[in-house]
Amino acid sequence: MRELASLVMEYYAECHRAKAEGRPVGWMPPMNGGIEVFYAMGLMPVFPENYSPVCAAFGAAPPHFETSEAMGFSRDLCGYMRNILGYVHGDMHGPLEPMGGLPEPDLIMSFGGGCIPAMKIFQHLERRFPHAKVFRADMPQVALDDIKEHHVAYAVSEMHRFIEFLERNTGRKLDEERLHEAVNLSDEACRLFDRIMSFRRNIPAPFGASEIGLMFVMVTRQGTRTAVDFLSRVLDEVACRAEARQGVVEEERLRLFWDNIPPWYDLGLLRYFEKAGGVVVAETYSSAWSIRLDTGDPIRALAVKSLMSYPLVSCVSIDRRRDMVLRACRDYAIDGAVFHSNKSCVPITLGQADIMKALERELGIPSVTIDGDHMDIRNFSLAQFQTRADAFMETLLERKGR
Repeated sequence: MRELASLVMEYYAECHRAKAEGRPVGWMPPMNGGIEVFYAMGLMPVFPENYSPVCAAFGAAPPHFETSEAMGFSRDLCGYMRNILGYVHGDMHGPLEPMGGLPEPDLIMSFGGGCIPAMKIFQHLERRFPHAKVFRADMPQVALDDIKEHHVAYAVSEMHRFIEFLERNTGRKLDEERLHEAVNLSDEACRLFDRIMSFRRNIPAPFGASEIGLMFVMVTRQGTRTAVDFLSRVLDEVACRAEARQGVVEEERLRLFWDNIPPWYDLGLLRYFEKAGGVVVAETYSSAWSIRLDTGDPIRALAVKSLMSYPLVSCVSIDRRRDMVLRACRDYAIDGAVFHSNKSCVPITLGQADIMKALERELGIPSVTIDGDHMDIRNFSLAQFQTRADAFMETLLERKGR
């Protein structure tokens, strides 16, 4: 985790370095096949949506919220959207902006996929940066189980159109060997990430949800040697901890599941349960960042990745989310589930009551609801969180005769 902090700083330093050197900078959503294409072409991908958690972690989000709300954006809207829109309409490179802010985009990739606020972010960015060349994708929104070959064929055609757009507007040609290498590296990073996460099934778990920041390399560095090398070192450390039966706490009494996005302004809240021997060993949000790729056909692989990414988290049916949660709770020997009722992300919060009932009915696993927000600390009460968490842990310990 200490090394990860350096990787975060180096990524944003490279973003600014690319801009200073005249290397085209493109703003894009996360979780799409364009990332590997960018790295293969020597372009710099920047993720404004994912800059929002960084702002929250550094305490820089509140003034951004004030700016966006003054523009007329409701406080009930997505915290990612309100933060980034407030950021781009403020002092983008002011002294309080984490990592020096973001370099202005030369290119904007509006992929047309995902939840509505994510799409609205990029529609607004098009107006904010009128000089940027814009690629508007037309990826179909298809449920994971309903993806058919004709959807894949259409997504492949969109990937080709995307590559042509980049070549035309940057003067760079895509090297097929470099793309193949990027896809191989991306698939290897996903394999390593899955392997790292699998060790959390161990009792005791060698690491907990407060280390979910590992996802940063899966968001920003897919398709690079940087991600593979870092995750290889993480895997070695986690495997050693697992072999030594070294857990997060001295005595792991309770194994917990966290539903929804974590509170980026204070990931330490996920460690609050540790005082009672509780460890959050699994969560929903880390499940969408390790889509394995068919490295034999790079462009098709990236097209499939773009189709699959969003239905894994924010555009998924309640039935499928329920099945995902139940399966995870079985696989990770969960004692209790914590449901984050997230004011800033309604799509992922909908259906939580049904899932909680299914957990109790089918697995006998109790749950608790924590009211909060993954971005806006104004919608979170520490006292309420502590009261509910304490009562929940006491109940779980009584059930286990502890």
